[in-house]
Amino acid sequence: MTKAPTKASHPKTTSDWWRGAVIYQVYPRSFLDTNGDGVGDLKGVTEKLPYIAALGVDAIWLSPFFTSPMADMGYDVSDYCDVDPMFGTLADFDAMMTEAHRLGLKVIIDQVLSHTSDQHPWFKESRASRDNPKADWFVWAAAKPDGTAPNNWLSVFGGPAWEWDGVRKQYYMHNFLTSQPDLNFHNREVQEALLATVKFWLDRGVDGFRLDTVNYFFHDKELRNNPPHAPDSDEAGLDAPDVNPYGMQSHLYDKTQPENIEFLKRFRALLDRYDGRTTVGEVGDGARSLKTVAAYTAGGDKLHMCYTFDLLGPDFTPNHIRHCVDAFHGSVSEGWVCWAFSNHDVNRHVSRFAQNAEEREAVAKLAISVLATLRGSICLYQGEELGLPEAELQFEELTDPYGIRFWPAFKGRDGCRTPMPWSVAKEHAAFSTAKKSWLPVPPEHRALAVDRQEKTSGSVLDHYRTTLAFRKAHAALRDGEMEFLKTEEDVLAFTRKKGDDRLLFVFNLRRGPQAVKLPSRITIKEPVVMPGLSGAVVDGEIRLGALDGFCAKI
Repeated sequence: MTKAPTKASHPKTTSDWWRGAVIYQVYPRSFLDTNGDGVGDLKGVTEKLPYIAALGVDAIWLSPFFTSPMADMGYDVSDYCDVDPMFGTLADFDAMMTEAHRLGLKVIIDQVLSHTSDQHPWFKESRASRDNPKADWFVWAAAKPDGTAPNNWLSVFGGPAWEWDGVRKQYYMHNFLTSQPDLNFHNREVQEALLATVKFWLDRGVDGFRLDTVNYFFHDKELRNNPPHAPDSDEAGLDAPDVNPYGMQSHLYDKTQPENIEFLKRFRALLDRYDGRTTVGEVGDGARSLKTVAAYTAGGDKLHMCYTFDLLGPDFTPNHIRHCVDAFHGSVSEGWVCWAFSNHDVNRHVSRFAQNAEEREAVAKLAISVLATLRGSICLYQGEELGLPEAELQFEELTDPYGIRFWPAFKGRDGCRTPMPWSVAKEHAAFSTAKKSWLPVPPEHRALAVDRQEKTSGSVLDHYRTTLAFRKAHAALRDGEMEFLKTEEDVLAFTRKKGDDRLLFVFNLRRGPQAVKLPSRITIKEPVVMPGLSGAVVDGEIRLGALDGFCAKI
């Protein structure tokens, strides 16, 4: 039985601490295993919190740790108010919360509200008959006269978004795996039950929620067919749109419904009863994503911030970055953005951005220099501070259902989820003492282990720490204004301003040196030393090395 929470004490905090914050994503399965079963756990997170705090981040985001059959690695929840034994206990969670707050770290947890596991008691009851108290808690529909699915909706993970159930003799909807049935948000009782689970964690002291697939909560009550979609849009928001027919539809009816707005208001009203809590929503809505983000963050009564998949692709060019940032701020007048280059769903950005293995370290350093100076909050994914590349795994090593389904056209998400390498000399890089860890630690990751980089001045880890300290030292980088400057194609240049803190940043994304002339309206007062950058003013122009940058007061 789930232990009822007691009202947790919570440290005093400013209400908008999240604005401009640096958030470190922890994937618990792969962080640290303390009980030798080959899988990371909450005690492992607690043990390594001092390491995270030493990076200079403001908060951690924990991927799901709830009770689950783990068909989708915890994104299929069977109990929203308990910890899966794989990760520990509620007492372990409380201990982690206490230590995080002692170290000055906020804690954001993943909330997977759009769907449950088919092993959740709610779904077991719902599928038992058409007239039980929870019969309408999930999205059920009759078959067409010919026995086929109610409409043409597709699953993000491939195939129809409908699965036949022989007990009810109806189809149920699933946007993801067949074992992840979608909840019926049109039922007010479902909303109440979900909000009660959110309150459970608020009372345990969590500082915020990352809302998984936040635009998937509602569906069209009329179950209208989706029309075909233009071929140039990635609707899924995942890293393999071209292998999945999901992107061939315009998803007008199976997600992003207008009723979502009112539920988000209810969610926010609950959070506002607590001090200093926040939300960050994951919006995957193809070409409509920014319009959706604007709607979900307007008015100060819904989400605090959102992120899209704009910077999670292969493009690391000035034009792309400038377009993404300008498009966001041009479309989203009231909301706040959370930028990221990597997370648990996409190939690691060092592999996406680097043209070869030799330049990975330089790309890793330049990428965080750029990310740390953009306007918005930023999210780092565990291991990127080590410059970890995407792990190359064999088919028999895969656990990700998405990768297994679309192999060999798509290798799945396991390559970014392999265990953290803590020690270069120990088995499994000191992630686990088990004979076998749930995913292997590649030899090239072991060579980049934490203990080796901590002893090396100028390592990627050292660069992350000093760069994040630089960000924290400048008010303009927290929430100051941002303006791009017109430059050559391979140069990204912009200013950040807040009060007397007025900074110029110039980054060379070219694989060779470059000289940059600034507009006459920009006057450099003095160069500012920024970690790892060697650009300098020479004869009235900024000289930059390959994958280099420059900072100055203006």
